[in-house]
Amino acid sequence: MRGIFSVLVENKDGVLSQISGLFARRGFNIDSLAVGETERHDISSMTIVSTGDNRTIDQIEKQLNKKVDVIKVRRLDETKCIEMEMMLIKVSYNATNRSSLIEICSVMGAKILHVSNKHLLIEIHDSPEVVENFINLVRPFGIVEVQRTGTVAMSKN
Repeated sequence: MRGIFSVLVENKDGVLSQISGLFARRGFNIDSLAVGETERHDISSMTIVSTGDNRTIDQIEKQLNKKVDVIKVRRLDETKCIEMEMMLIKVSYNATNRSSLIEICSVMGAKILHVSNKHLLIEIHDSPEVVENFINLVRPFGIVEVQRTGTVAMSKN
């Protein structure tokens, strides 16, 4: 089971390490973590994705709520939220497969940011599933490097 947590925290030194330390001490895995300031400079928003059984996901929520610098914890329902992720990926190409790679980018809504003699630097932002699918589609070309942001999510309500 996946747990998606939207956590508002005070934007202070050490808060991220406290949260990640909580996960490490309890043996919880962080599948994805994205952090950024909100419209207020003194508050940051974290989107944390973790997996485990119902008990583990409930425990994560309870432990997050105990942290002093945590303002609010919301557990998001996968069916009632929008999840997005951004990825930069550098992919190899040659003269014979270049057009196929460009076509995949076009169909998937990816943007080519830079072209060199041997590589395309591509950006895609979509749901984590679409990003994974894109990786699988371009893998045969030869992936040189990947940078992913992690999931950000927001309730539709």
